[in-house]
Amino acid sequence: MGRGLTRRHAAARWLTIVLAGSALIVSSVDACRAQCVEFSDRASQLELDTFVKSPSSLLERLRNDKEKLRYRLPTLIATNPSVLPSVQTLITASASTDRSAIGAALKIAEGRCTSTKPDAARKIRDFAQRIGDLNVQAGYSAAGDDGSGAPAQSQAKGSAQPSRGGALLEGEWKTKLANPFKPVPLPN
Repeated sequence: MGRGLTRRHAAARWLTIVLAGSALIVSSVDACRAQCVEFSDRASQLELDTFVKSPSSLLERLRNDKEKLRYRLPTLIATNPSVLPSVQTLITASASTDRSAIGAALKIAEGRCTSTKPDAARKIRDFAQRIGDLNVQAGYSAAGDDGSGAPAQSQAKGSAQPSRGGALLEGEWKTKLANPFKPVPLPN
């Protein structure tokens, strides 16, 4: 009778492993479908899991740098828009000065998802509109429509090009050289 019992336990363990593995595959497939950005622009699964478990860890890791938050958070959201409940927790845990950067990050993530996953972009937009925090709303409204986070410019004077400000470096961490041949906008 002892052998029959161990065989049943072994079969039960094997079944548990198979079910857990299939659940992992299904969740991975769902995560792949949810992503708005190319593979090279995605956040790692470890980073997503860490953010979901402890949203305020993002603030600690970025040392409350609003510019880094403004560009790192959209990557997390665009990689998997199902992290939006964690963004709500992040808003609650953050200082009011960081909340405008979170609003801008929501607008940037929405812009990244608009062309590839319109449903995800709509979900992000609806989420941002439901937030009752005025700082988040202000940051969301101030972020540019082009998804870059640059303030939207007045179209009355016909200036459709965002201001570069003579920056030599660009990108999330300011490590990519800017195009030196890009035309400089003239003041109106």
